[in-house]
Amino acid sequence: MKQYRFILLSLSLIMVTAATAQQAWTLEQCIRHAIDNNLSIRLRQDNILQQEIALSTTQNSRLPNLSGSAGESFSFGRALTSDNTYANRNTQSTNFSLSTSVPIYTGGQISNEIHVRRLDLQAALQDCEKAREDVTLNVMSAYLEAIYQKDLVAVAERQLELSTMQANRLRVLYENQKASEADVAQARSAQAQDELSLTQQRNTYQLALLSLSQLLELPSPDDFDVVQPAKTDVASDVLPSPDAVYSEALGQKPQILAEEFRLKSAERSVRVAQSGYFPSLYFSGGLGSSYYKTSGYSTPTFSRQLKDNFNQYVGLSLSVPIFNRLSTRNNVRAARLKAHSQEIQLEETRKSLYKDIQQAYYNALAAQRQCSSSEVALVASQAAFELMQRKYENGKATATEYQEARTNLQKAEATDVQARYTYMFRRKILEFYRESRL
Repeated sequence: MKQYRFILLSLSLIMVTAATAQQAWTLEQCIRHAIDNNLSIRLRQDNILQQEIALSTTQNSRLPNLSGSAGESFSFGRALTSDNTYANRNTQSTNFSLSTSVPIYTGGQISNEIHVRRLDLQAALQDCEKAREDVTLNVMSAYLEAIYQKDLVAVAERQLELSTMQANRLRVLYENQKASEADVAQARSAQAQDELSLTQQRNTYQLALLSLSQLLELPSPDDFDVVQPAKTDVASDVLPSPDAVYSEALGQKPQILAEEFRLKSAERSVRVAQSGYFPSLYFSGGLGSSYYKTSGYSTPTFSRQLKDNFNQYVGLSLSVPIFNRLSTRNNVRAARLKAHSQEIQLEETRKSLYKDIQQAYYNALAAQRQCSSSEVALVASQAAFELMQRKYENGKATATEYQEARTNLQKAEATDVQARYTYMFRRKILEFYRESRL
């Protein structure tokens, strides 16, 4: 008896643990998790780091460089002597040097390149934000599909409950000889069909959860569920006009901002190319010393020679471009052409955004109208089914008429669910263009 109680207690704990292990995720949780784990966003973040490195490299080009060198050489064989004769001699030489160079004027090349790198970094940041938005839209679509299929599971469960109640009622009537065996068989057939529909709908729901879990980079859809959002009043919802949404979206959507930064970068690149027309001025300086030894001759010590041969130099070098085979001219022309192409790309992106907003607005408007119509149809179907159910239970309607009314109700419920979530999705997309983040 104690073992039996222990087994029951263990099973109860397992069931409670399994129930609490299943986590229901909200839309915000799904979006946040997907953004944190999406591989495409990680690639965009690496691109940001690369642009930061490129900016740092360009900024550091203003700094002086410093290089040191040391050399050791040996020579053997005959060589010319001071008395103009040749003799065999071996020589050894050692050289040390330290040099630096600082750009003073480069025709604005360095400063303009720094501006270009900063603008490229801003464009990379907006590209990363655009990747986040794409992930958000994909997750939102998959999430709404999952809760839509979940609602259809509830519809199928209600239909099975109705058919089960009807089958049980007819079985009791048959036992009391108030219903025929054919009526009972037909009710059981409808019940079996509803059980099959419920099983198929649950499978569809599981596949929707699988698609969503894959977007979230979850290892498995097991113990994963979604939270049903609150039902909103569709009829009183006022949609903003496409022009109003577009005016708000222009100043904050990352695809527009990224192209604007690229246009500014291309315009700065023209100045970088034009810097080739100007002279460049560099300051240079260095230190050096050497040691020299010839076999057969006495030479000062190594430290003495390093001290005696120690030398320093400073200087300015000016480079004036005179003719470089028209390379600078062609670089400027290519940079201007790239800037012009970027202007066209920006205008194309703006037009594409406006078209997307128009499409989102009219899709949301159509979904709103369909949602209102489906609600009216659902109320009418519900009233018709309840009337037919009472008539059927009182023997004033046939089983075929009852089944037809129940089927119409099921279709109306499914249509209402679909219309409601379609409108919710279309409305979210329209809000998405107005706000910087969902």
